[in-house]
Amino acid sequence: MLVTDADGTLVALNAAAERLLPGITAGVVLAEAMPGWPVGVHDGVLEGVRGAGEPWERGYEVHPVAHDDGTTTWWLTENTDARLAETALRTERRRAQFLAEASTALLGSLNLQRCMQVAGKLAVQHLADAALLITPAGRHRVPAMLCVRDREPEEVELAADLSEVPGLAEALQGFPPVPSRWIDPASAPEWLIPAGFGDVGSIVVTPLPGHGVPAGALVLLRKAERAAFSEDEEIFARLFAARSGVAMSAARMFAQQSSMTETLMRELLPPAVREVAGAEFAGRYRAALDSERVGGDFYDVYPAADDSQESLVVLGDVCGKGIEAAVLTGKVRNTLHALLPLASDHHRVLSMLNDALLSSHHTRFVTLALASVSRPDSGLRMRLTCAGHLPPLIVRANGEVEVVETIGTVVGVLPEIATTTVEVTLAPGETCLLYTDGITEARGGPLGSEMFGEDRLHEALTRCAGMPAEAIVEHVHMLAAEWARERSHDDMALVAVTAPRGQRLSAVGGSGRGRYTAA
Repeated sequence: MLVTDADGTLVALNAAAERLLPGITAGVVLAEAMPGWPVGVHDGVLEGVRGAGEPWERGYEVHPVAHDDGTTTWWLTENTDARLAETALRTERRRAQFLAEASTALLGSLNLQRCMQVAGKLAVQHLADAALLITPAGRHRVPAMLCVRDREPEEVELAADLSEVPGLAEALQGFPPVPSRWIDPASAPEWLIPAGFGDVGSIVVTPLPGHGVPAGALVLLRKAERAAFSEDEEIFARLFAARSGVAMSAARMFAQQSSMTETLMRELLPPAVREVAGAEFAGRYRAALDSERVGGDFYDVYPAADDSQESLVVLGDVCGKGIEAAVLTGKVRNTLHALLPLASDHHRVLSMLNDALLSSHHTRFVTLALASVSRPDSGLRMRLTCAGHLPPLIVRANGEVEVVETIGTVVGVLPEIATTTVEVTLAPGETCLLYTDGITEARGGPLGSEMFGEDRLHEALTRCAGMPAEAIVEHVHMLAAEWARERSHDDMALVAVTAPRGQRLSAVGGSGRGRYTAA
């Protein structure tokens, strides 16, 4: 307790104050002897003033009490623990907010390099002067993301011996970090220190945990003029590293899955078709779901080695759509590819495929249209067989559209299937069109619920007389897509086989893509 008069001169102090303020005696002006001492009373209002307690190491709350004679009694109550607790609470709130913002930023991208750049930038903004995010690799060529304050992140490949940094090799394997005080900054290898960084004062090495597999290691560097990492800061760095590692691991898993998906998709997508063995081939495909690239419809063209042999065209429709149907599509296509040596006998091929599907765990069925194409002296000769599929259409040179009356049972349902093979001949300029029901059953039009239908398809084909295969499939696909617009529809697939004329438009010649076209 201290007592001052109206002028701020110390009048009296108790024994506790004497012990707290050695050298402060009665008669001194507190504001002069102790700069920053609060005045305490303003306009007759008593104020409890919180002061830092300077020049004391501990903190106090100062509570002034004014008296009628003009004197003021100052009561000092120590609040060091409360102040430290408030400071710690503010620090933890600030760190929690940073970790929440960091998690949002880190999970904002599934690109591994972008994720590492974000993690490095956050580290140098809040934790260190430089950061290295090192990913698992070989012994001597180590890929990493280097981030230095006030510089852009850069990908580097370190020619490094990981054993030169205590705990780094272990961190890359997911082992707990070693304390920062165990790492001598003076012994840091040259490859660890960024160019122009200066002397290193403190180093933290901590693992980047992933989903079951370590995502890498985080190395934090502070310059010599800054305070070394405290134990509390090391713990906070590990929390940040845990979030960074999870985000990096998720990005790496996404990249691996994307690569696998892309590889599988290439096998499931319809192939490129062109003019082979004297016949024009063209195809189009559109999946039922815009979010999917594959579905239940498919086609394949197996070209003949020369004009004396038959090329085989397969167009199919697996029950259902989406990825599940695409899985069976892949199996059907692989089985048919294995049965190519028997392709001259359509019924035998379809029967063996039927047996294969019945022996599998699939409960779906498939409809198919097979077309064997050969070129005699002129035009094309085709043998057509349908198994539960829509009959092929022939577009004659005069615009007439003929339905090929080939019928058969679906594949994958009954123990035995029945098929009928029909032989047709195409004169130069004439076309055979194979298509799935996604074309004719596309619903749309003015009312939005009417099917595109066989009649509209036949009418469209009458206008395609003499057109190249590529132009015909493009025209039919465009009409069906415009009819359905953004409405739900089934998978669409069609293949055209045209007997070429002597002269053709080079712009739509036999080098068309004939594969998946994004609608």
